[in-house]
Amino acid sequence: MSETDHQRTIAKVAQVRAKVTYLALRSHWKQAVAANLRLLCRQPRRYLWLLAHVIAAKFVRRRFGPPRHFFQAGYLADLLSRELVDHLHAHFASSPARVAMLTHRLTGIPYTFTAHAKDIYLSDLEVFRGKLEEARAVITCTEYNRSYLSKQFGNLAGRKIHCIYHGLDTSQFEFHPRQAMENGEPEVLSVARLVEKKGLEDLIAAADILRRRGRVFRVEIIGSGPQRETLKAQAKQMGLADRVRLAGAQAHDAVCLAYQRASIFVLPCVVASNGDRDGIPNVLLEAMASGVPVVSTPVSGIPELIDPGVNGLLVPPHDPKSLADAIEKLLASRELCERLARAARSKLEASFSLEASAKQLLAVFRGQDLGKQSQVDFRAAVAAERAVSFPKGS
Repeated sequence: MSETDHQRTIAKVAQVRAKVTYLALRSHWKQAVAANLRLLCRQPRRYLWLLAHVIAAKFVRRRFGPPRHFFQAGYLADLLSRELVDHLHAHFASSPARVAMLTHRLTGIPYTFTAHAKDIYLSDLEVFRGKLEEARAVITCTEYNRSYLSKQFGNLAGRKIHCIYHGLDTSQFEFHPRQAMENGEPEVLSVARLVEKKGLEDLIAAADILRRRGRVFRVEIIGSGPQRETLKAQAKQMGLADRVRLAGAQAHDAVCLAYQRASIFVLPCVVASNGDRDGIPNVLLEAMASGVPVVSTPVSGIPELIDPGVNGLLVPPHDPKSLADAIEKLLASRELCERLARAARSKLEASFSLEASAKQLLAVFRGQDLGKQSQVDFRAAVAAERAVSFPKGS
């Protein structure tokens, strides 16, 4: 998280009851230097041994990340020496997990981390193995990811890696099946970073097919990213400039309003040319919670959420014609849209509950059997987590 990201997310951060600390070396370098000096004075042998190991791993074996992660870990270790913290959890197997591992080596505090998608499929497997070996446990958000990691790491993964879905608080989303269809021109919505793995070029190509079939509709794509100009040029070249709107990044409240306007939600995910892919995109859950029928692809963990023809539609990746057919099928049937939407909401409430996910997470933190997670107090899960952010640009 960069300083800019901090400003954009502060409204949500304000709702977190635990104290939030940003380990931004650029804006807090004086505090970081002082913290590392205090740590060096308190435990010089451990500090210098680990620093030497980090330097050797980086410049000799070339198997480690930027040395700044060591100083972030020292900063965090000094902070934790004044707090009653008995567990560290990092989100993403990349820099955050590396900082958590180094902090563990400096303090002895056990750590876990959650591996999501890019940090799995574009990761150096030997570096990942090192983090996995030292972690108390590793969490991932799909069975697809867990299966992949089990194939890579065998028995080690079987003992340590757990699948816990990203939970969603469905009470925060108003459920209105097909409300937008009553207001004239149907709107096809997509919310995503404008990157290859989201498959948005296929969405625009499908829109061109629908236009040539005489369908009336508009497409809104919310999000920012490096493909913006490419997608804009594609829409213009296909004569869709008046039908496809690239709305840019928006606050979450605005995205929720877009769900209420939408007739259909489409996210045609693909495996990117470099191997990157999604897990289960949270926007699919949010759209389903809002009563919007969804169309996606059977990439990665998405089929764990969407049962084709039951609570959504799946089409092959890189197949604009099949995508256009699925969108047209929904545009033609109010009854199908409502049936899929109601089944989708039921699936979320049964299998993707925020409360259930929090209970499972706390059970892993405590080293408990996930089969006993029902005995864990959900309120303790909310109170237990101390949020720490590891900036990308520091």
